[in-house]
Amino acid sequence: MTDKAKATIESGKAVLGIEFGSTRIKAVLIDEENRPIAQGSHEWENQLVDGLWTYSLEAIWFGVQDCYRDLRANVLSQYDCEITNLAAIGVSAMMHGYMPFDANGEMLAAFRTWRNTNTGEAAAILSKLFNFNMPLRWSLSHLYQAILNEEPHVKDVAFITTLAGYIHWQLTGEKVIGIGDASGIMPVDSTTKDYSAEMVEKFDNLVAGKGFSWKLTDILPKVLLAGENAGTLTEEGAKRLDISGNLRPGTPVCPPEGDAGTGMVATNAVKQCTGNVSAGTSSFSMIVLEKELTKPYEMIDMVTTPDGSPVAMVHCNNCTSDLNAWVGIFREYTELMGIPVDMNKIFATLYNNALNGDPDCGGLMAYNYFSGEPVTGLQEGRPLFVRTVGNRFNLANFMRANIAAAVAVLKIGNDVLFNDEHVKVDRITGHGGLFKTKGVGQRILAAALNSPISVMETAGEGGAWGMALLAGYLVNNKEDRNLADYLEMDVFAGNTGTSISPTEEEVAGFNAYIENYKACLPIEEAAVKFKK
Repeated sequence: MTDKAKATIESGKAVLGIEFGSTRIKAVLIDEENRPIAQGSHEWENQLVDGLWTYSLEAIWFGVQDCYRDLRANVLSQYDCEITNLAAIGVSAMMHGYMPFDANGEMLAAFRTWRNTNTGEAAAILSKLFNFNMPLRWSLSHLYQAILNEEPHVKDVAFITTLAGYIHWQLTGEKVIGIGDASGIMPVDSTTKDYSAEMVEKFDNLVAGKGFSWKLTDILPKVLLAGENAGTLTEEGAKRLDISGNLRPGTPVCPPEGDAGTGMVATNAVKQCTGNVSAGTSSFSMIVLEKELTKPYEMIDMVTTPDGSPVAMVHCNNCTSDLNAWVGIFREYTELMGIPVDMNKIFATLYNNALNGDPDCGGLMAYNYFSGEPVTGLQEGRPLFVRTVGNRFNLANFMRANIAAAVAVLKIGNDVLFNDEHVKVDRITGHGGLFKTKGVGQRILAAALNSPISVMETAGEGGAWGMALLAGYLVNNKEDRNLADYLEMDVFAGNTGTSISPTEEEVAGFNAYIENYKACLPIEEAAVKFKK
């Protein structure tokens, strides 16, 4: 395997996928059989600046360069060779947000990430105008909110894009976007595979009196489908990515995508009636639909697969951050006791003990809201743990309540799909940090959604691997298959992972938990009002 992987790298046949996650930038190198052969990463955190969550351009470029440097070091240590040529490259990032640029390519305002919830007025106006749920974090909501705020930069906008679209532009010179990521900029039409012409016209009419020199389509990136040519790595782009200067230009680059799209690819969930749940710093579920929903729902976003099929997305701003914080407390206790700290063991021990808890978590209640949570109507967050003296307060129930909290908002959104819209799904696959401890997050999610949940061995590879697969689809699709068939036949070869089905008792217990959760939301609302 080592000799074969080395030959793949040296011959320039390896494919690179890079994904900008909320807390980590990750690069994965795959071979011609789509297997990961090297990886690199860089840890980072967003910053709250002037009331808005952001990452600076300096942090973005230092992060991706350090991630690629780590990848090079991994290749050198494993294979004693250098990366000079690649077969294909793909870039993905956390979806949505707002990056505006002027005609000279200068950034006009700080990058506004998906985490910001300051666009309520704009999203409400656009939702009514379009008769379509416009999420707070979508790029068009940010643009219109800037217009409503009379921010002076808007008149100078020549181009807006997402983080993935920005990196792709800098690497290739091409102002394009994959359709999945485009569907987080503004609504797209799954029949035309482009931005909704009707909604573009409505927006242009809405702002016609503002005197801007631009129309909406003038400033948006061009929409592309998976497998379409999105440009090549330029000499300048190669130097920006690999500061050592070893990487050569000319590599084909596939359309940039959002993390939702790469999650679907990494879990083989781009066919109709399949779905996936990504659970890390934030979480989201994606269910590929057979038909459009009967009406818009505020808690459900309509997006697309990387090849343009309609998808119902439930996006939650918060997932494992509070869980990780609690595990950090147990780490401190372990250190105080003078016991050597093994974080993997601490996570595994605490998570597995949660399965010994009561199905309803003993009445204990947790809110993991580090930031606002639009699905439950909160613009800010306050992490809370709530109990009464009569609850069954023990470590197992404590951990189970906090793991349940990580998927509680997902359940609230998906109950609309399954109970109100009667959406059918054949398979839901989980991936992300919540599933690293085998069988625990998977079992609790199964109880929450009342559905079997599958997890694949490759789930830990995450979105960077999914992005590498999309890049590979650009150059390795010899049989000219559609994306779903390519993944099914050429990548996964029938592997559906390990499935866990919930028991009736577990489903009833989670239903009891979620009713308590909804009933106690006023406590969270009161905590948000407390500013100190």
